Amino acid sequence: MIPSDLSGALDREQANAELFELLRIPSVSADPTRAADMARTAEFLRAKLGTLGFAARVEATAGHPVVYAERLQAPGRPTVLIYGHYDVQPEAPLEEWTTPPFEPTVRDGRIYARGSTDDKGQAYAHVKGAELLLSRGELPVNVKFLLEGEEEVGSPNLDTYLRENAAELAADVIVISDGSRFAPDVPTITYGVRGLSYVELHVQGANRDLHSGSYGGAAPNPINALCEIIARLKDDQGRVTIPGFYDGIEPLTDEEREMWAGLPHSDEAFAASIGVSALPGEAGYTTLERIWGRPTLDVNGIWGGYQGEGSKTVIAAKAGAKVSMRLVPGQDPARITRLIQEYVPQIAPAGVTVEVLDHHGGQPVKLSTDSPYIRAADRALERVYGKPAVFARTGGSIPIVAAFTEILKAPVLFVDFGLNEDAPHSPNESFAVQDYHNGILTSAYLLEELGK
Repeated sequence: MIPSDLSGALDREQANAELFELLRIPSVSADPTRAADMARTAEFLRAKLGTLGFAARVEATAGHPVVYAERLQAPGRPTVLIYGHYDVQPEAPLEEWTTPPFEPTVRDGRIYARGSTDDKGQAYAHVKGAELLLSRGELPVNVKFLLEGEEEVGSPNLDTYLRENAAELAADVIVISDGSRFAPDVPTITYGVRGLSYVELHVQGANRDLHSGSYGGAAPNPINALCEIIARLKDDQGRVTIPGFYDGIEPLTDEEREMWAGLPHSDEAFAASIGVSALPGEAGYTTLERIWGRPTLDVNGIWGGYQGEGSKTVIAAKAGAKVSMRLVPGQDPARITRLIQEYVPQIAPAGVTVEVLDHHGGQPVKLSTDSPYIRAADRALERVYGKPAVFARTGGSIPIVAAFTEILKAPVLFVDFGLNEDAPHSPNESFAVQDYHNGILTSAYLLEELGK
């Protein structure tokens, strides 16, 4: 019989050491030169799961491999598929890291390393949670792991993998930990993620860079044109101006708005946490409503012209920007991408040509908050935190979630262990040591509760 309190059985030092070994591997999926590191990370996970008695293997895809493992020793009990990803964001800008991004360092109770919270730390907490239960007996449910290596580049090959292996991947519920809790002392169950349309704008002017004295005032300036285009993508009320952008959006319910209004949120504290004096956004909505339940458009990168030391008086021939649009239920990423591709050339100033390239996208997903799986997660979190969970959406996107629900036809359960202050995707990404340990315990308790 598995004891109800597993905290005393958790070897925290060993759990840290294993995670640190995993974090030292620079598994950057966007960098072709890191292909060997990607394979090494996949093998690390396969080997670990193999030592726990899982039938584990590394599966090739057209891109980076996936790790699949299963332990099906609980006949008549539910089957739980645990999804995570072992690839990480590029570490640049390297100069902004206080300590090396691939040498995990503990400072003030936090593990600083690329991938510490997104998603190696959270995914590995599930591996250690299964190990914790196995140290006391057999797992109370059937468990499958699916750990991919391309989430940070849009999971381009996972959809195909799911379709080709749907029967083997069949499960009663799919557990994902790849996001943030509402606050450090607030256990959270996420019931919605925003979708994504990601595009790149290319603006072309003259056939070469031009002398700004000889041509200034007559030749089109792609950088100026790009700034005009970007400025016209939103109005002064914070609304996106692309025609049809808001068509069909599922409105926020009164119950949701009331629930979120009751959460311990402070605009002043939120602004202070990121070092700004104001929180601009779409008029008529609170901060939480804007980041969880409304669509957005943001410029993620911009370039053009001379950027070296000193001055160079040229009118650049080209300029560009990367633009992401977070989407909510009722919006389709393919449609939104098509709309911006049609709109940008219409608002481009005379004399330049514009191309809008489609990078990748993902469907928004909203889940029911009333299911036995949600109740099991609530019980597991209360065993760790001593209080019931709150329900929240997240402003981020996990593109593969829609494919899970469509192809595997199983409900998704988000149980996140991280925090926004972990700075995923940013320099000095970190994961609180206590959150990692709580994640291990939550994972173990969740499997117990799902087994009931």
